[in-house]
Amino acid sequence: MGFEKFGRKSFTGMTKTAKFVDLLQEGKVEGTVCKQCGAKYFPPRADCAACLSKEMDWFEVPKKGKVETFTTAYYAPFGFEKDCPYTMGVVDFGDGTKLFARIAAKPEEVQVGMDVTVRTITYEDGQVSFEMAKA
Repeated sequence: MGFEKFGRKSFTGMTKTAKFVDLLQEGKVEGTVCKQCGAKYFPPRADCAACLSKEMDWFEVPKKGKVETFTTAYYAPFGFEKDCPYTMGVVDFGDGTKLFARIAAKPEEVQVGMDVTVRTITYEDGQVSFEMAKA
């Protein structure tokens, strides 16, 4: 499986981290970690930007985190037009892992410091992704 099943509109068919989509379909949200230096990446990377190693492994993103910052989109790029308005934010998991994701809540409900959990989602057309939801 390639990346064609990821998100509302995927522009990439093949990638070295295509396993990410398979994991989402299994209900798992995972990033990559460098076997050489321990640097963690989300979204997953095939190569380490810190030490340039190609030896990467997978790690499960922590389930709970806190909203660090957020914004609400009232205009959307191609493929997301029907979703407006939607809120996205940076979530800090407290272990050095941060995630940028949509937040499944009404825009007026989202606050900095709010507890959220990560979860996988499947859209009505079969595409898969992940989002944050109020804890």
